[in-house]
Amino acid sequence: MTIATGEASVAVTDALKVHGLDRVAEPLADDRVLRAGDDSLRVLFLVSAHNGLSQRAWIALTDLGHEVAVAVVGSAEAMEVAVREHDPQLIVCPFLKQMIPPSIWSTRRCLIVHPGPRGDRGPSSLDWAIELGERDWGVTVLQANGEPDAGRVWATCEFAMRDVGKSSLYRHEVRHAAIEALLEAIDRIVQDDRLPLRERHSPRRAPRGRARPLMTQSVRGINWDADSTDTVIRKIRAGEGHPGVLDTVNGTEFHLFGAHREQLLRGQAGQIIAQRTGAICRATVDAAVWITHLKRRDTATERYFKLPAARALALAGIELEAPEIAVPIADSSGGEDTYREITYAVQGSVGYLHFDFYKAR
Repeated sequence: MTIATGEASVAVTDALKVHGLDRVAEPLADDRVLRAGDDSLRVLFLVSAHNGLSQRAWIALTDLGHEVAVAVVGSAEAMEVAVREHDPQLIVCPFLKQMIPPSIWSTRRCLIVHPGPRGDRGPSSLDWAIELGERDWGVTVLQANGEPDAGRVWATCEFAMRDVGKSSLYRHEVRHAAIEALLEAIDRIVQDDRLPLRERHSPRRAPRGRARPLMTQSVRGINWDADSTDTVIRKIRAGEGHPGVLDTVNGTEFHLFGAHREQLLRGQAGQIIAQRTGAICRATVDAAVWITHLKRRDTATERYFKLPAARALALAGIELEAPEIAVPIADSSGGEDTYREITYAVQGSVGYLHFDFYKAR
């Protein structure tokens, strides 16, 4: 018998949770709110993209009887058109990159889902949490006003951080906390704000939020002659998904994605010392890291896709001289010694297949 675990199995588990197929005695956090109320609202989602978070939020609110419309918008004018068309009682922004114009937030209640704890502000919230090694983080639902992430707080929910990239945290911890906080916020609105604001913290400690600037490449940049393996991995994970870490390979600029620790291989810091199934291994001052994907830096006339690292280098005319070093999928080390896209282990009569495929987008 083979059991799938890792990122892929989390996605399968989440799919079961969405449809209520995994229910046991304890209900999902997503479903613990709003069940008692009969009131329904006309809700409009304003989103830059209808991503996994906004889709899960749509399911949660629709299941509770709310009428939810979704508008993918890229400008203030598009937001105003959507609001006129749908005439919502409540506007929710699970994933919106643009500021809501005063013509909307001054006349209608708009809830912003911010991936940071109460008091946190800025466009690089999760990036800073990873870069600074925060042990706990959170999601806050606040009301839009004229200042970014500074409106009235309607709900907040914290979670413990995992040692993974930003994309994985966003798909799992952030999404679950966001749904819980969003449902609490809407419940308070439905109940005419009679419910108190609940503070839910990790048992370790409550994170303290504050205003932080956009994280630039000057902060993200790697110094291969000085940065440790831990530092390199942390920097790449903080930029996972977007924008990546801008770096240079053989004179050509690329954004780096998909970092994995290598414990055995060694070489001159910054040099590519091995490749494996499309990934490249670069030496650090104290070990090495595997980098699975690269995206060549865009120019004024050219746009590039994120690709497996070896393929991106080949298309840029960079020939790899590093050897292809295979690794068995049978893993007895705990999985942290090197990069394996697929691992297999046996415990008793049960086989466990772990797979963590990179989602390039």
